[in-house]
Amino acid sequence: MKVPETTAARVLVVGDVMLDRYWIGDVSRISPEAPVPVVLVSGEEFRLGGAANVAWNCAALGARTRLLSVVGADPEGRLLESLLKKEGIEPRLHRDRSIKTTQKLRIIARQQRQQLLRVDFEVSPSREVLASKLAEFRSALKQCDIVILSDYGKGGLTHVTKMIAMARGAGKPVLVDPKGDDYSRYASATVVTPNQNELRQVVGSWTDERDLERRAQALRRRLKLQALLLTRGERGMTLFRDGRRMNFKTHAREVYDVSGAGDTVIAALGVMLAAGVSLSESVRIANRAAGIVVGKFGTAVANREELFG
Repeated sequence: MKVPETTAARVLVVGDVMLDRYWIGDVSRISPEAPVPVVLVSGEEFRLGGAANVAWNCAALGARTRLLSVVGADPEGRLLESLLKKEGIEPRLHRDRSIKTTQKLRIIARQQRQQLLRVDFEVSPSREVLASKLAEFRSALKQCDIVILSDYGKGGLTHVTKMIAMARGAGKPVLVDPKGDDYSRYASATVVTPNQNELRQVVGSWTDERDLERRAQALRRRLKLQALLLTRGERGMTLFRDGRRMNFKTHAREVYDVSGAGDTVIAALGVMLAAGVSLSESVRIANRAAGIVVGKFGTAVANREELFG
């Protein structure tokens, strides 16, 4: 296959950003205070999480990437912005003084690279800040080829229905990584990319592959989607289109950490579509990218060299 030219692809990512923080140390004893391990922290790492990880994956594939989101007026928000700029991403971050930037702190045992505990810090942004973001979203549509909406259920996509309508009205394809049990707000998007647990929340449990196809196609038709892409872990992916279904086997050689794999899928899919690659081939490439990142520690990216080299 000819390697897609992605450097001219322009991607607009909108959604819930977070700062992924890792405390890494050695575990050699159990606490005398409670039956829990004692971690002697010797290192700290910061990575881009949520929609920021989606943008990071887009940039790693060579796309010109802009990220629109909300952070707190705090040191974590400033650190997030500096990490984005370091990766070549154009950050458009609205600062909300009433919240703190969302953080996920993971405590890791160095010897096994095993996660012992995760601590979340989050507060939903104010509706006023989110409403003010719509004007910038409308303006940004003129400079993008595709829109990726990354919904982590943190409140940053309260106006997602309006955003989809605005983007579709401007002739831009819209990809959505969904959350929750109400997908009606994603109606008229181009592609929605749930994982198996997320899809079950909406359509219920299926008994076999035929039942799955019936439920997935019914949802796709009801929402007026061009396609629904189901990510299935070790079973790969299944793409549901009008009257068609395509299965893609997993490319993972070894699953080390599934953190952010969905971010990689929607990022690779968006970049490839923006570069003019067909939907089925874009899914094939996204599937390969997911197989790369699950073999890495923490939130990570698959770059062009790994994907096509």
